[in-house]
Amino acid sequence: MTFSSRAFPGGVTVREYEGFVASAGFRVYYRTFEPASYTSTVLALHGGPGAHHEYLVPLADLTDHGYRVVFMDQVGCGKSERSPDPSVYTLEHNVQEVEGVRRALDLGRVHLVGSSYGGLLALAYAIQHQDHLKTLVTIGGLADVPFTTAEMWRLIGELPEGTRAVIEKYGRLGEFHHPEYLQAVDEFYHRHLCRLPVFPPELTRALAETNPDVYERMNGPNEFTITGTIKDIDLTPRLSTIHVPTLVTGGRYDEVTPNVARQIRDHIPGARQMVFEESSHVPFWEERAAFMRTLVEFFKAHD
Repeated sequence: MTFSSRAFPGGVTVREYEGFVASAGFRVYYRTFEPASYTSTVLALHGGPGAHHEYLVPLADLTDHGYRVVFMDQVGCGKSERSPDPSVYTLEHNVQEVEGVRRALDLGRVHLVGSSYGGLLALAYAIQHQDHLKTLVTIGGLADVPFTTAEMWRLIGELPEGTRAVIEKYGRLGEFHHPEYLQAVDEFYHRHLCRLPVFPPELTRALAETNPDVYERMNGPNEFTITGTIKDIDLTPRLSTIHVPTLVTGGRYDEVTPNVARQIRDHIPGARQMVFEESSHVPFWEERAAFMRTLVEFFKAHD
């Protein structure tokens, strides 16, 4: 375990430390931002599947408001152990990993925040372990993968005709690495993944360092071509069993559209939805201050 201290923009001195714990049979990496005094803990789950936690670091801003923030890399991702058996790269195994980290670090009841695929993971965790949660937050999260895929293709239908034609052409051919196809996908990402003129370096690294063994096995060749093991998952029928305070967030231009967020909201009793009007898939970067205010207000209402 390594330690360091830093002063955050709000003037709070934060101890940052990292290490590994045994979870679900693997060495899982964690990283903690801890103010001198904190009221409760936020546990953040990254997306991909196959990315790592680094693009979520703006959530460490919550330390300014008295929250300890813990990040983890799922098995096969970032600094966590890779598996020689790719069959462990499943949603169910990820749920076990989250619970293993929570127990190993003795986090108690947490505010659970999941981004993108991490939102699907957070919902699956809540269905099984909601007694360990204070609140549940999804950011561009999903419950029904087939519906989400259909919504992404609706967005593709709204792209300029030339871009749409390229995506459809090479998709039919299965040439997902053709330069023209990748350029068209990049245009989709700049509209619906992150709308900032320049992607934050943390997000760029997370995209570049996504483990293809995990991403392609679980998801597929790209965000809107979901052919992997999660392609048929639909948690919607079980969402009504979640009874912790839930906030469903996302951007107006999110690849995981507001319609997907609305579906989650409508099936969890008492859930709220917040749409960030100038954002796509990463509102914690695109509207950082407003996003943090929203989370802090929600957390404090339920601490």
